[in-house]
Amino acid sequence: MTTTAPSVNGRVLALAHHAGRALLEGVLADHGITFHQSVTLRAVVTAGESTGREELVGDVTGSLKTDASVVRGVIEELTAAKLLEQDPEEPTRLRLTDSGRELYEVSSAESAGIAARLYGGIPAEDLAVAGRVLTLITDRANAELAGA
Repeated sequence: MTTTAPSVNGRVLALAHHAGRALLEGVLADHGITFHQSVTLRAVVTAGESTGREELVGDVTGSLKTDASVVRGVIEELTAAKLLEQDPEEPTRLRLTDSGRELYEVSSAESAGIAARLYGGIPAEDLAVAGRVLTLITDRANAELAGA
């Protein structure tokens, strides 16, 4: 008997997201951080390792689709854990501490291993199509959220 792969829909996307996220959260838990904290550290890295507090709140809020107060709480957790700190040259900005940078690098390397296992063997053309479709879905959802 041959089975047909399901069409992409919200359930299929959610199942893939939650399965991958569960693997990632296992790695993050081993390092004592949460998914939200990991996303926040990544946002600082992609901003050039120093970013304005409100820019960081906006970036992470947009990524996680959560309330700004939640992100501010995450920033406080990371600051209390000495993974983020106020930039001494620009007090309105935050930067990674050496411990934060090391944690980000280690957890990112481990999550890259997960991604390699999950995406390994999938033809590049299929990944490109999936990327285009998921980007379009994300753009449409973000446009609806902006209009809400």
